[in-house]
Amino acid sequence: MELSAGKFLCLFALLSVVSAEIFFEDRFDDEWEKRWVKSDWKKDGDGAGDWNHTAGKWFGDENDKGIQTYPDYRFFAISAQFPEFSNKDKSLVFQFSVKHEQKLDCGGGYMKLLSGDVDQKKFGAETPYSIMFGPDICGYSTKKVHAILTRNGKNHLIKKEVPCETDQLTHLYTFIIRPDATYSILIDNVEKQSGSLYNDWDLLPPKTIKDPDAKKPEDWDEKEYIPDPDDKKPEGYDDIPKEIPDTDTKKPEDWDDEEDGEWTPPTIPNPEYKGAWKQKKIKNPNYKGKWKAPMIDNPDFSDDPDLYVFPNLKYVGIELWQVKSGTLFDNVLITDDAEYAKKVAEETWGKHKDAEKAAFDEAEKKKEEEEKANEKNDIDDIDDDDDDADDTDAEDSHEKDDDNNKIEEEATSTHDEL
Repeated sequence: MELSAGKFLCLFALLSVVSAEIFFEDRFDDEWEKRWVKSDWKKDGDGAGDWNHTAGKWFGDENDKGIQTYPDYRFFAISAQFPEFSNKDKSLVFQFSVKHEQKLDCGGGYMKLLSGDVDQKKFGAETPYSIMFGPDICGYSTKKVHAILTRNGKNHLIKKEVPCETDQLTHLYTFIIRPDATYSILIDNVEKQSGSLYNDWDLLPPKTIKDPDAKKPEDWDEKEYIPDPDDKKPEGYDDIPKEIPDTDTKKPEDWDDEEDGEWTPPTIPNPEYKGAWKQKKIKNPNYKGKWKAPMIDNPDFSDDPDLYVFPNLKYVGIELWQVKSGTLFDNVLITDDAEYAKKVAEETWGKHKDAEKAAFDEAEKKKEEEEKANEKNDIDDIDDDDDDADDTDAEDSHEKDDDNNKIEEEATSTHDEL
């Protein structure tokens, strides 16, 4: 029996999904608190934030909920455990969605993968992690996607810039690490950055280094330009004055040399003066360029075919500080199959993004209308206050007129008595 091309593709897609290994997946149903552990980190001193289970203020489906940070000026730490695994010989796909409803001005929206045994009730900023990934925003300077990999106890930041989304809608962030030590970073299912773990992180010492024993030869000439030996200063060049007497100016007729002193005409810039003489420069025929030490193999370099491997991943967590709370996390996925991650993205974020955008636009329109109405009410209140003030001023004026009349009457009466 032969399969049509369409049926074959459907069967292939089904087999791909079936073969995907899902290490962790959470869409935050009503039992989410059974899987996630809130940390006591920063609880002393009222510094720890909490989490709301909500779809947010605007959404594509009110039943599609995540967990949202609250209140403001807090530290947030929460984690979930999954069966320990290694990504050796397979891809590692880390994906989740983030929505900054509060129009975030300073705070993180990233998540972490942790290895080994972790006390989840003490999970915090000092807890070692294996991977940190996701958006971070603070002011005008920081608006980027973090992709930090830990090796031998040291955190290594990606050397490339990956701008993050900064609006108030849900966005999907995906980090793929492959067995060939290549990677991709996607936002909303679109690749924004890719490359090699070797090149884009300093996970290993460099393969080559400058020869520490190399010395610049004594006759090495690094001067690109030299004075032109044929260019000579013209005779009398230095005798040309910068200013000369203004010959068009005459001594005033009322000038008295005995009383005013000897008259000297004012000076003006000399059109013949050309400034300080500078010798012309020419290309140096002996120029050899800037000297650089030759590169040699680094004796400290040792390749690691398992550079991409994280051998005992066991937890996923959110740990961050926010000035303004309101970030909503959802659809967390850890798998070995990028196609499955894409499928999840399409049936979650992709399915609801248009309706969410419409709901957001409607909320913004309503907000704008309310602001205009409030402005009108404020103006009306000011006008009413002005009318009241006019009435009060009129009453005050009448009172002042009555007082003035009384004073005038008293003054007239006194005058009559005199």
